[in-house]
Amino acid sequence: MTIAIEKRPQGCAATILSMVASDGTAAAPHARALAEPTATLRDIADAIHALCVIHGAFPGIVDHASNGCTDPFARDWLAQAAAAVSGERALLVRLTAAVGPLPSTPGQAASQAAILGQRNALEMLARSDRAGCATGTALAFVLDWAAIRTVLDCCARRMALPLSDPFAGAATQAIALLRAIEATAPVERAMAFGAQQMLAQHRGLWQLLESRATARHAM
Repeated sequence: MTIAIEKRPQGCAATILSMVASDGTAAAPHARALAEPTATLRDIADAIHALCVIHGAFPGIVDHASNGCTDPFARDWLAQAAAAVSGERALLVRLTAAVGPLPSTPGQAASQAAILGQRNALEMLARSDRAGCATGTALAFVLDWAAIRTVLDCCARRMALPLSDPFAGAATQAIALLRAIEATAPVERAMAFGAQQMLAQHRGLWQLLESRATARHAM
């Protein structure tokens, strides 16, 4: 089921889409490397475990944003997106089981603390009571997840697991909402802030995972 969204001018749409393209997973060198056939299973497993810690539990970013949303226009999209993300959580759990244990890496305790900190920061953004912040966070998450999904699909192929339903439809609907939603200037700023901070957490995650991969390869 999809929601019909009429296109209307939207000031922050271009800003958020630009941030996703330049600061999101699609621009992260380590994420791109993990989607290559030459990626090591240890590096892929490390990423899958980290993603499962941050995004594998319910409720997640979209669920929190949906629970606190008072805008009927955005709430309809959030409900649809939450259903799509539920399937992604199930995929993460399957992949985590398939890749085996977390690879041994120097500085594991510090890394785990950092990953848990990122999860907490994302939850705070998704539960923000600042009008527009949680919605912007959820929109950026869904858009960025389309790039993360390339890593998950690569892992599924390496593990000889069946590929899950495509996630592109959810991202398309997110773009449609961004271009259609009408908001005041303060709400638009809050949406952009939520998106920016969400992407910063994902960017930090990929940088951390790249550092962990470097440390393992040096062992």
